[in-house]
Amino acid sequence: MENPAVEISALPTVDEAAIQQLFRAQKGRSEALRREAISERSARLRKLGNWIEQNRPAIQAALQADFRKPAEETDLTEIWPSQIEIKHALKHLQQWAKPRKVGTPMALLGTKSWVQCEPKGVCLIIAPWNYPFYLALDPLVSALAAGNCCIVKPSEITPHVAALLRRMAEELFDPAEVVVVEGDKKVATVLLRLPFDHIFFTGSPAIGKVVMRAAAEHLTSVTLELGGKSPVIVDETADLRDAAEKIVWGKCINAGQTCVAPDYLLVHENVKSDLVQHIREAIHRFYDPAGEGVAASASYARIVNKYHFERLASLLEEAQYQGATVEIGGIVEASQCFIEPTLLIGAAPNSRLMQEEIFGPLLPVQTFSTLMQATSFVNERPRPLALYVFSGSRENQKYLLQNIPAGGSCVNETILHLAHPELPFGGIGNSGIGRAHGYSGFLAFSNEKSVLKQRTGQTGIKTMYPPYNEKVKRMIGWLLAWF
Repeated sequence: MENPAVEISALPTVDEAAIQQLFRAQKGRSEALRREAISERSARLRKLGNWIEQNRPAIQAALQADFRKPAEETDLTEIWPSQIEIKHALKHLQQWAKPRKVGTPMALLGTKSWVQCEPKGVCLIIAPWNYPFYLALDPLVSALAAGNCCIVKPSEITPHVAALLRRMAEELFDPAEVVVVEGDKKVATVLLRLPFDHIFFTGSPAIGKVVMRAAAEHLTSVTLELGGKSPVIVDETADLRDAAEKIVWGKCINAGQTCVAPDYLLVHENVKSDLVQHIREAIHRFYDPAGEGVAASASYARIVNKYHFERLASLLEEAQYQGATVEIGGIVEASQCFIEPTLLIGAAPNSRLMQEEIFGPLLPVQTFSTLMQATSFVNERPRPLALYVFSGSRENQKYLLQNIPAGGSCVNETILHLAHPELPFGGIGNSGIGRAHGYSGFLAFSNEKSVLKQRTGQTGIKTMYPPYNEKVKRMIGWLLAWF
Protein backbone atom coordinates (compact mmCIF):
# COMPACT_ATOMS: atom_id res chain seq x y z
CA MET A 1 0.00 0.00 0.00
CA GLU A 2 1.25 3.47 -0.84
CA ASN A 3 2.07 5.41 2.33
CA PRO A 4 1.07 9.06 1.76
CA ALA A 5 2.11 10.17 5.24
CA VAL A 6 5.56 8.64 5.66
CA GLU A 7 7.63 11.44 4.13
CA ILE A 8 8.08 14.21 6.65
CA SER A 9 10.41 17.13 6.84
CA ALA A 10 12.53 17.98 9.85
CA LEU A 11 10.74 19.72 12.68
CA PRO A 12 10.26 23.34 11.67
CA THR A 13 12.18 25.87 13.72
CA VAL A 14 9.66 28.06 15.50
CA ASP A 15 11.28 30.73 17.64
CA GLU A 16 9.65 32.48 20.56
CA ALA A 17 8.93 35.66 18.59
CA ALA A 18 7.10 33.67 15.89
CA ILE A 19 4.99 31.88 18.48
CA GLN A 20 4.12 35.15 20.18
CA GLN A 21 3.08 36.58 16.81
CA LEU A 22 0.77 33.61 16.22
CA PHE A 23 -0.72 34.12 19.67
CA ARG A 24 -1.32 37.85 19.08
CA ALA A 25 -2.99 37.13 15.75
CA GLN A 26 -5.36 34.67 17.41
CA LYS A 27 -6.01 37.08 20.26
CA GLY A 28 -7.20 39.67 17.76
CA ARG A 29 -9.25 37.18 15.77
CA SER A 30 -10.94 35.76 18.86
CA GLU A 31 -12.98 38.93 19.31
CA ALA A 32 -14.54 38.46 15.88
CA LEU A 33 -15.27 34.78 16.55
CA ARG A 34 -17.07 35.79 19.73
CA ARG A 35 -19.66 37.65 17.63
CA GLU A 36 -20.09 35.24 14.73
CA ALA A 37 -23.16 33.09 14.08
CA ILE A 38 -23.33 29.51 15.31
CA SER A 39 -23.65 28.46 11.67
CA GLU A 40 -20.04 29.58 11.13
CA ARG A 41 -18.83 27.28 13.89
CA SER A 42 -20.83 24.43 12.38
CA ALA A 43 -19.27 25.09 8.98
CA ARG A 44 -15.77 24.67 10.44
CA LEU A 45 -16.75 21.38 12.05
CA ARG A 46 -18.24 20.09 8.78
CA LYS A 47 -15.04 20.98 6.93
CA LEU A 48 -13.07 19.11 9.55
CA GLY A 49 -15.29 16.04 9.28
CA ASN A 50 -15.04 16.04 5.49
CA TRP A 51 -11.25 16.34 5.65
CA ILE A 52 -11.02 13.30 7.96
CA GLU A 53 -13.22 11.27 5.63
CA GLN A 54 -11.17 12.25 2.56
CA ASN A 55 -7.81 11.67 4.27
CA ARG A 56 -8.52 8.35 5.93
CA PRO A 57 -5.67 6.54 4.09
CA ALA A 58 -3.20 9.27 5.10
CA ILE A 59 -4.27 9.04 8.74
CA GLN A 60 -3.87 5.25 8.68
CA ALA A 61 -0.45 5.58 7.06
CA ALA A 62 0.77 8.12 9.60
CA LEU A 63 -0.18 5.89 12.53
CA GLN A 64 1.38 2.89 10.81
CA ALA A 65 4.60 4.84 10.29
CA ASP A 66 4.79 6.09 13.86
CA PHE A 67 4.19 2.78 15.66
CA ARG A 68 2.86 0.14 13.32
CA LYS A 69 -0.71 0.67 14.34
CA PRO A 70 -3.04 -1.59 12.32
CA ALA A 71 -5.28 0.33 9.90
CA GLU A 72 -8.39 -1.23 11.41
CA GLU A 73 -7.33 -0.09 14.87
CA THR A 74 -6.74 3.42 13.53
CA ASP A 75 -10.25 3.40 12.11
CA LEU A 76 -11.69 2.20 15.40
CA THR A 77 -9.70 4.30 17.89
CA GLU A 78 -8.63 7.43 16.00
CA ILE A 79 -11.00 8.14 13.10
CA TRP A 80 -14.35 6.83 14.33
CA PRO A 81 -14.33 8.61 17.74
CA SER A 82 -13.19 11.84 16.08
CA GLN A 83 -16.11 11.67 13.66
CA ILE A 84 -18.51 10.77 16.47
CA GLU A 85 -17.49 13.92 18.35
CA ILE A 86 -17.98 16.08 15.26
CA LYS A 87 -21.39 14.60 14.43
CA HIS A 88 -22.54 14.89 18.02
CA ALA A 89 -21.43 18.53 18.23
CA LEU A 90 -23.14 19.40 14.96
CA LYS A 91 -26.37 17.79 16.13
CA HIS A 92 -26.48 19.61 19.46
CA LEU A 93 -24.53 22.85 18.97
CA GLN A 94 -27.54 25.13 18.51
CA GLN A 95 -29.02 23.86 21.77
CA TRP A 96 -25.71 24.04 23.67
CA ALA A 97 -25.11 27.64 22.60
CA LYS A 98 -28.65 28.81 23.29
CA PRO A 99 -29.05 30.90 26.47
CA ARG A 100 -30.30 28.63 29.25
CA LYS A 101 -33.14 30.10 31.30
CA VAL A 102 -33.13 29.57 35.05
CA GLY A 103 -35.90 29.95 37.59
CA THR A 104 -36.50 33.02 39.72
CA PRO A 105 -36.58 32.78 43.54
CA MET A 106 -39.43 34.55 45.36
CA ALA A 107 -37.05 37.13 46.80
CA LEU A 108 -36.10 38.24 43.27
CA LEU A 109 -39.58 38.38 41.73
CA GLY A 110 -39.65 40.70 38.75
CA THR A 111 -36.27 39.63 37.44
CA LYS A 112 -35.39 37.28 34.59
CA SER A 113 -32.18 35.27 34.57
CA TRP A 114 -30.28 33.06 32.20
CA VAL A 115 -26.87 31.54 31.51
CA GLN A 116 -25.24 32.22 28.17
CA CYS A 117 -22.07 30.49 27.03
CA GLU A 118 -19.37 32.58 25.42
CA PRO A 119 -15.98 31.53 24.02
CA LYS A 120 -13.07 31.68 26.40
CA GLY A 121 -10.85 33.12 23.66
CA VAL A 122 -7.47 31.67 22.68
CA CYS A 123 -6.85 28.08 23.79
CA LEU A 124 -3.83 25.79 23.85
CA ILE A 125 -4.21 22.07 23.19
CA ILE A 126 -1.23 19.89 24.07
CA ALA A 127 -1.83 16.43 22.63
CA PRO A 128 -0.10 13.15 23.57
CA TRP A 129 1.56 10.51 21.43
CA ASN A 130 -0.47 7.42 22.26
CA TYR A 131 -3.61 8.40 20.29
CA PRO A 132 -2.01 11.36 18.55
CA PHE A 133 -4.77 12.07 16.04
CA TYR A 134 -7.90 11.56 18.12
CA LEU A 135 -6.55 13.20 21.27
CA ALA A 136 -5.68 16.31 19.26
CA LEU A 137 -9.00 16.36 17.38
CA ASP A 138 -11.32 15.65 20.30
CA PRO A 139 -10.53 18.84 22.27
CA LEU A 140 -10.23 20.82 19.03
CA VAL A 141 -13.82 19.89 18.14
CA SER A 142 -15.00 21.13 21.54
CA ALA A 143 -12.95 24.33 21.27
CA LEU A 144 -14.28 25.13 17.79
CA ALA A 145 -17.84 24.32 18.83
CA ALA A 146 -17.47 26.83 21.66
CA GLY A 147 -16.14 29.49 19.26
CA ASN A 148 -12.47 29.67 20.22
CA CYS A 149 -9.16 30.11 18.44
CA CYS A 150 -6.64 27.33 19.05
CA ILE A 151 -2.97 26.57 18.97
CA VAL A 152 -2.42 22.81 18.85
CA LYS A 153 0.89 21.31 19.99
CA PRO A 154 1.12 17.63 18.93
CA SER A 155 3.69 15.25 20.33
CA GLU A 156 7.09 15.13 18.68
CA ILE A 157 7.24 11.40 19.52
CA THR A 158 4.78 10.72 16.66
CA PRO A 159 6.19 12.99 13.94
CA HIS A 160 4.18 11.59 11.03
CA VAL A 161 0.88 12.34 12.74
CA ALA A 162 2.18 15.74 13.85
CA ALA A 163 3.04 16.61 10.25
CA LEU A 164 -0.38 15.39 9.11
CA LEU A 165 -2.11 17.56 11.71
CA ARG A 166 -0.09 20.55 10.54
CA ARG A 167 -1.15 19.89 6.94
CA MET A 168 -4.75 19.54 8.05
CA ALA A 169 -4.72 22.91 9.82
CA GLU A 170 -3.04 24.62 6.87
CA GLU A 171 -5.62 23.25 4.43
CA LEU A 172 -8.68 24.01 6.56
CA PHE A 173 -8.09 27.04 8.74
CA ASP A 174 -6.80 30.57 8.84
CA PRO A 175 -3.76 30.39 11.19
CA ALA A 176 -5.34 33.23 13.14
CA GLU A 177 -8.06 30.70 14.04
CA VAL A 178 -6.32 27.31 14.23
CA VAL A 179 -2.63 26.58 13.90
CA VAL A 180 -0.54 23.49 14.64
CA VAL A 181 2.89 24.17 16.13
CA GLU A 182 5.32 21.26 15.97
CA GLY A 183 8.29 20.91 18.25
CA ASP A 184 9.65 19.39 21.42
CA LYS A 185 9.73 20.34 25.09
CA LYS A 186 11.31 23.71 24.33
CA VAL A 187 8.37 24.72 22.12
CA ALA A 188 5.90 23.56 24.77
CA THR A 189 7.74 25.63 27.37
CA VAL A 190 7.49 28.74 25.19
CA LEU A 191 3.78 28.15 24.62
CA LEU A 192 3.12 27.68 28.32
CA ARG A 193 4.55 31.11 29.06
CA LEU A 194 1.75 32.76 27.09
CA PRO A 195 -1.49 34.00 28.74
CA PHE A 196 -3.92 31.56 27.13
CA ASP A 197 -7.57 31.66 28.12
CA HIS A 198 -7.71 27.87 28.52
CA ILE A 199 -5.22 25.01 28.33
CA PHE A 200 -6.25 21.45 27.52
CA PHE A 201 -3.48 18.96 28.28
CA THR A 202 -3.46 15.21 27.85
CA GLY A 203 -0.52 13.31 29.29
CA SER A 204 1.10 12.12 32.48
CA PRO A 205 0.35 13.42 35.99
CA ALA A 206 3.98 14.59 36.31
CA ILE A 207 3.77 16.85 33.24
CA GLY A 208 0.22 17.81 34.19
CA LYS A 209 1.65 19.44 37.31
CA VAL A 210 4.11 21.41 35.15
CA VAL A 211 1.23 22.62 32.96
CA MET A 212 -0.84 23.59 35.98
CA ARG A 213 2.02 25.57 37.51
CA ALA A 214 2.52 27.44 34.24
CA ALA A 215 -1.21 28.13 33.94
CA ALA A 216 -1.30 29.50 37.48
CA GLU A 217 1.03 32.35 36.43
CA HIS A 218 -1.81 33.76 34.31
CA LEU A 219 -4.74 32.28 36.27
CA THR A 220 -5.55 30.28 33.15
CA SER A 221 -8.20 27.59 33.46
CA VAL A 222 -7.10 24.05 32.65
CA THR A 223 -8.43 20.68 31.64
CA LEU A 224 -5.94 17.97 32.58
CA GLU A 225 -6.58 14.52 31.14
CA LEU A 226 -3.98 12.45 32.95
CA GLY A 227 -3.71 8.77 33.85
CA GLY A 228 -2.93 6.41 36.67
CA LYS A 229 -3.40 2.79 37.55
CA SER A 230 -6.89 1.78 36.46
CA PRO A 231 -7.99 -1.48 38.12
CA VAL A 232 -10.19 -4.20 36.72
CA ILE A 233 -12.04 -6.25 39.33
CA VAL A 234 -13.47 -9.68 38.51
CA ASP A 235 -15.60 -11.36 41.16
CA GLU A 236 -16.69 -14.98 41.44
CA THR A 237 -20.06 -14.30 39.72
CA ALA A 238 -18.59 -12.91 36.49
CA ASP A 239 -18.84 -14.56 33.08
CA LEU A 240 -15.15 -15.40 32.85
CA ARG A 241 -14.84 -15.95 29.10
CA ASP A 242 -16.63 -12.68 28.40
CA ALA A 243 -14.53 -10.86 30.99
CA ALA A 244 -11.30 -12.31 29.60
CA GLU A 245 -12.07 -11.19 26.04
CA LYS A 246 -12.93 -7.65 27.11
CA ILE A 247 -9.91 -7.37 29.41
CA VAL A 248 -7.53 -8.61 26.71
CA TRP A 249 -9.01 -6.22 24.14
CA GLY A 250 -8.88 -3.26 26.54
CA LYS A 251 -5.34 -4.06 27.65
CA CYS A 252 -3.83 -4.93 24.27
CA ILE A 253 -5.39 -2.38 21.92
CA ASN A 254 -2.62 0.01 20.89
CA ALA A 255 -0.21 -2.42 22.62
CA GLY A 256 -1.48 -1.24 26.00
CA GLN A 257 -0.54 2.40 25.35
CA THR A 258 -3.92 3.70 26.46
CA CYS A 259 -4.62 5.97 29.42
CA VAL A 260 -7.74 4.01 30.38
CA ALA A 261 -6.30 0.54 29.75
CA PRO A 262 -6.68 -1.92 32.63
CA ASP A 263 -3.48 -1.42 34.60
CA TYR A 264 -3.82 -4.29 37.05
CA LEU A 265 -6.27 -7.13 37.61
CA LEU A 266 -7.92 -8.01 40.90
CA VAL A 267 -9.66 -11.38 40.67
CA HIS A 268 -11.49 -13.42 43.28
CA GLU A 269 -9.21 -16.20 44.46
CA ASN A 270 -11.78 -18.91 43.64
CA VAL A 271 -11.83 -18.09 39.90
CA LYS A 272 -8.26 -16.91 39.27
CA SER A 273 -7.07 -20.08 37.53
CA ASP A 274 -10.10 -20.24 35.24
CA LEU A 275 -9.84 -16.55 34.34
CA VAL A 276 -6.14 -16.86 33.53
CA GLN A 277 -6.90 -19.75 31.19
CA HIS A 278 -9.63 -17.74 29.45
CA ILE A 279 -7.19 -14.83 29.06
CA ARG A 280 -4.63 -17.17 27.52
CA GLU A 281 -7.22 -18.43 25.04
CA ALA A 282 -8.42 -14.91 24.20
CA ILE A 283 -4.88 -13.72 23.41
CA HIS A 284 -4.46 -16.72 21.13
CA ARG A 285 -7.75 -16.05 19.30
CA PHE A 286 -7.07 -12.34 18.86
CA TYR A 287 -3.37 -12.20 18.08
CA ASP A 288 -2.09 -15.69 17.29
CA PRO A 289 -4.82 -17.76 15.62
CA ALA A 290 -2.32 -19.38 13.22
CA GLY A 291 0.11 -20.30 15.97
CA GLU A 292 2.93 -18.23 14.48
CA GLY A 293 3.41 -16.02 17.55
CA VAL A 294 1.98 -12.62 18.39
CA ALA A 295 4.96 -10.89 16.74
CA ALA A 296 3.66 -12.10 13.37
CA SER A 297 0.21 -10.61 13.95
CA ALA A 298 -0.94 -7.74 11.74
CA SER A 299 -3.46 -6.85 14.44
CA TYR A 300 -0.98 -5.92 17.16
CA ALA A 301 0.81 -2.56 17.42
CA ARG A 302 4.32 -1.83 18.67
CA ILE A 303 5.73 0.26 21.51
CA VAL A 304 6.16 3.78 20.22
CA ASN A 305 9.95 4.13 20.61
CA LYS A 306 13.09 2.68 22.19
CA TYR A 307 12.76 4.73 25.35
CA HIS A 308 9.31 3.40 26.20
CA PHE A 309 10.28 -0.12 25.13
CA GLU A 310 13.25 -0.09 27.51
CA ARG A 311 11.08 1.34 30.29
CA LEU A 312 8.57 -1.51 29.92
CA ALA A 313 11.27 -4.16 29.55
CA SER A 314 12.82 -2.86 32.76
CA LEU A 315 9.47 -3.07 34.59
CA LEU A 316 9.07 -6.67 33.43
CA GLU A 317 12.59 -7.69 34.42
CA GLU A 318 12.46 -5.94 37.80
CA ALA A 319 9.07 -7.47 38.67
CA GLN A 320 10.40 -10.96 38.01
CA TYR A 321 13.51 -10.27 40.06
CA GLN A 322 11.24 -9.27 42.96
CA GLY A 323 9.26 -12.51 42.78
CA ALA A 324 6.59 -12.13 40.08
CA THR A 325 6.17 -15.00 37.66
CA VAL A 326 5.21 -14.72 34.00
CA GLU A 327 2.06 -16.77 33.49
CA ILE A 328 1.41 -15.73 29.87
CA GLY A 329 3.69 -14.10 27.32
CA GLY A 330 6.93 -12.44 28.34
CA ILE A 331 8.62 -12.31 24.92
CA VAL A 332 10.32 -8.99 24.10
CA GLU A 333 12.16 -8.01 20.91
CA ALA A 334 14.12 -4.76 21.07
CA SER A 335 14.69 -4.45 17.31
CA GLN A 336 10.92 -4.25 16.74
CA CYS A 337 9.99 -2.47 19.99
CA PHE A 338 7.79 -5.53 20.49
CA ILE A 339 6.44 -6.72 23.84
CA GLU A 340 4.09 -9.67 23.90
CA PRO A 341 0.85 -9.47 25.90
CA THR A 342 2.13 -10.55 29.31
CA LEU A 343 0.33 -11.67 32.44
CA LEU A 344 2.28 -11.64 35.71
CA ILE A 345 1.28 -13.35 38.95
CA GLY A 346 2.46 -12.32 42.39
CA ALA A 347 4.01 -8.92 41.69
CA ALA A 348 5.15 -7.27 44.90
CA PRO A 349 2.75 -4.46 45.92
CA ASN A 350 5.71 -2.09 46.33
CA SER A 351 7.25 -2.94 42.94
CA ARG A 352 7.32 -0.33 40.20
CA LEU A 353 4.96 -2.55 38.21
CA MET A 354 2.33 -2.05 40.94
CA GLN A 355 3.20 1.57 41.73
CA GLU A 356 3.71 3.23 38.33
CA GLU A 357 1.28 3.53 35.42
CA ILE A 358 2.37 0.76 33.06
CA PHE A 359 1.23 2.11 29.69
CA GLY A 360 2.05 -1.11 27.90
CA PRO A 361 0.90 -4.73 27.49
CA LEU A 362 1.95 -5.95 30.95
CA LEU A 363 -0.88 -6.97 33.27
CA PRO A 364 -0.13 -7.88 36.90
CA VAL A 365 -2.70 -10.06 38.67
CA GLN A 366 -3.62 -9.92 42.35
CA THR A 367 -6.27 -11.95 44.17
CA PHE A 368 -8.85 -11.04 46.79
CA SER A 369 -11.24 -12.97 48.99
CA THR A 370 -13.79 -10.24 49.84
CA LEU A 371 -15.05 -7.14 48.08
CA MET A 372 -13.94 -5.07 51.05
CA GLN A 373 -10.41 -6.36 50.58
CA ALA A 374 -10.46 -5.48 46.87
CA THR A 375 -11.88 -2.04 47.63
CA SER A 376 -9.20 -1.32 50.21
CA PHE A 377 -6.47 -2.42 47.80
CA VAL A 378 -7.63 0.13 45.18
CA ASN A 379 -8.35 2.94 47.62
CA GLU A 380 -4.90 2.75 49.18
CA ARG A 381 -3.58 4.07 45.85
CA PRO A 382 -4.15 7.38 44.01
CA ARG A 383 -7.61 7.79 42.48
CA PRO A 384 -7.76 5.92 39.15
CA LEU A 385 -8.83 7.36 35.82
CA ALA A 386 -11.04 4.32 35.22
CA LEU A 387 -12.54 1.46 37.21
CA TYR A 388 -13.68 -1.75 35.50
CA VAL A 389 -16.05 -4.12 37.29
CA PHE A 390 -16.92 -7.59 36.03
CA SER A 391 -19.70 -9.17 38.02
CA GLY A 392 -23.03 -10.91 37.52
CA SER A 393 -24.26 -9.54 40.86
CA ARG A 394 -26.01 -6.18 40.87
CA GLU A 395 -25.31 -5.92 44.58
CA ASN A 396 -21.58 -6.40 44.02
CA GLN A 397 -21.58 -3.96 41.11
CA LYS A 398 -23.29 -1.33 43.25
CA TYR A 399 -20.92 -1.89 46.17
CA LEU A 400 -17.80 -1.44 44.08
CA LEU A 401 -19.12 1.60 42.19
CA GLN A 402 -20.16 3.28 45.44
CA ASN A 403 -16.98 2.55 47.35
CA ILE A 404 -14.21 3.14 44.81
CA PRO A 405 -13.84 6.73 43.54
CA ALA A 406 -12.70 6.92 39.91
CA GLY A 407 -12.85 9.29 36.97
CA GLY A 408 -15.14 6.91 35.08
CA SER A 409 -16.27 3.30 35.18
CA CYS A 410 -17.52 0.43 33.07
CA VAL A 411 -19.50 -2.55 34.29
CA ASN A 412 -18.78 -5.76 32.34
CA GLU A 413 -16.77 -3.79 29.79
CA THR A 414 -13.51 -1.87 29.40
CA ILE A 415 -12.61 1.43 27.71
CA LEU A 416 -15.93 2.05 25.92
CA HIS A 417 -17.09 4.81 28.27
CA LEU A 418 -14.39 6.91 26.57
CA ALA A 419 -16.25 6.60 23.26
CA HIS A 420 -19.67 7.73 24.53
CA PRO A 421 -20.18 11.42 23.62
CA GLU A 422 -22.89 11.90 26.25
CA LEU A 423 -20.63 10.73 29.09
CA PRO A 424 -18.28 13.34 30.61
CA PHE A 425 -14.75 11.99 30.45
CA GLY A 426 -12.00 12.89 32.91
CA GLY A 427 -10.15 11.97 36.04
CA ILE A 428 -10.24 12.67 39.74
CA GLY A 429 -7.33 13.88 41.83
CA ASN A 430 -4.08 12.56 40.42
CA SER A 431 -5.80 11.22 37.30
CA GLY A 432 -7.09 14.56 36.08
CA ILE A 433 -9.05 17.79 36.42
CA GLY A 434 -12.07 18.77 34.36
CA ARG A 435 -14.21 16.93 31.84
CA ALA A 436 -14.20 16.42 28.08
CA HIS A 437 -16.45 15.14 25.26
CA GLY A 438 -19.79 16.37 24.04
CA TYR A 439 -21.53 19.02 26.10
CA SER A 440 -18.93 18.72 28.85
CA GLY A 441 -16.19 19.52 26.35
CA PHE A 442 -18.18 22.47 25.03
CA LEU A 443 -18.52 23.81 28.58
CA ALA A 444 -14.80 23.29 29.27
CA PHE A 445 -13.98 25.75 26.48
CA SER A 446 -16.81 28.16 27.36
CA ASN A 447 -17.39 30.83 29.95
CA GLU A 448 -20.84 30.34 31.45
CA LYS A 449 -21.89 33.95 31.84
CA SER A 450 -24.67 34.53 34.37
CA VAL A 451 -27.16 37.25 33.39
CA LEU A 452 -29.90 38.79 35.54
CA LYS A 453 -32.29 41.30 33.97
CA GLN A 454 -34.16 43.61 36.34
CA ARG A 455 -37.16 45.80 35.58
CA THR A 456 -36.81 49.52 35.90
CA GLY A 457 -38.52 51.53 38.64
CA GLN A 458 -39.65 50.10 41.95
CA THR A 459 -38.23 46.67 42.84
CA GLY A 460 -38.29 44.50 45.92
CA ILE A 461 -34.63 45.01 46.69
CA LYS A 462 -35.07 48.80 46.70
CA THR A 463 -37.14 48.48 49.87
CA MET A 464 -33.93 47.40 51.59
CA TYR A 465 -31.67 50.19 50.36
CA PRO A 466 -29.99 52.44 52.98
CA PRO A 467 -30.48 54.20 55.25
CA TYR A 468 -31.13 51.19 57.47
CA ASN A 469 -34.07 52.54 59.47
CA GLU A 470 -36.65 50.51 61.34
CA LYS A 471 -38.76 49.92 58.24
CA VAL A 472 -35.75 48.58 56.29
CA LYS A 473 -34.76 46.40 59.24
CA ARG A 474 -38.25 44.87 59.24
CA MET A 475 -38.03 44.18 55.50
CA ILE A 476 -34.66 42.47 55.93
CA GLY A 477 -36.11 40.47 58.83
CA TRP A 478 -38.97 39.25 56.63
CA LEU A 479 -36.46 38.35 53.91
CA LEU A 480 -34.45 36.24 56.35
CA ALA A 481 -37.53 34.61 57.85
CA TRP A 482 -39.50 33.82 54.73
CA PHE A 483 -37.20 33.78 51.71
